[in-house]
Amino acid sequence: MTLTAIIVEDMLDALTLLKRDIEAQHPEIKIIGAAQSVVEASKALRKQQPDILFLDIMLGDGTGFDVLEIVPDLTSKIIFVTASDEFAIKAFKFAAIDYVLKPYSNSDLNQAIERAKQQINPNKERLKILRETLAAPEKKPDKISLHTLDKIIIVNLDDIIRCESDSNNTMFHIKDGRKIFVTKTLKYFSDMLKSFGFLRIHQSHLVNLQYISEFIKSDGGYLMLKNGENVPVSVRKKSEVIEILDQMHR
Repeated sequence: MTLTAIIVEDMLDALTLLKRDIEAQHPEIKIIGAAQSVVEASKALRKQQPDILFLDIMLGDGTGFDVLEIVPDLTSKIIFVTASDEFAIKAFKFAAIDYVLKPYSNSDLNQAIERAKQQINPNKERLKILRETLAAPEKKPDKISLHTLDKIIIVNLDDIIRCESDSNNTMFHIKDGRKIFVTKTLKYFSDMLKSFGFLRIHQSHLVNLQYISEFIKSDGGYLMLKNGENVPVSVRKKSEVIEILDQMHR
């Protein structure tokens, strides 16, 4: 099955390289256009929508998001291409949107294309999460997109009470009583959320600090949460938990 593609990349060398790599490794993809700016990309996409759009985030006259706003009825599968940057990676993780990092390897590109073939296009709310998190990397995001086995659920960060490890998966406990099973490790979410008021208190537990009611020192030490649940604190995390709670109550 032949697929069509358009590449949007403002650096000519990078555009040429990506075009060459796609043509060499993916004969099933026919590149029908290329653009180096928001204006060029918008014109190209109005003429013809490809099956796959390779979209750089930062363009000389704007961003990839501007392209998506100018062409709101776009049906192409999007592969975002971004320079290697820890803030960019975090933003894509919060939005649960796939990306390929420059400089990329052949396997990175192959995986991105395979995912693009299967993915559902990110909706406006997920793109909004991505855009806002990229624009203000130090600011606590309002929402996070969670990949379950069959869909993507968007929840408010402040509504997450805690996360619990379930083998290589994570169970999210939400304020409204929902439990959301996500196929990523607790470490993945601990690394993502630790800067935004979440604390890994145990090998199996990550807790939103705002839901802690008190720390009980008996029975090995555990946290009482505002919803009435008790969560164990590991021995090596005990002093860190006590210190953080002391700071919160000063």
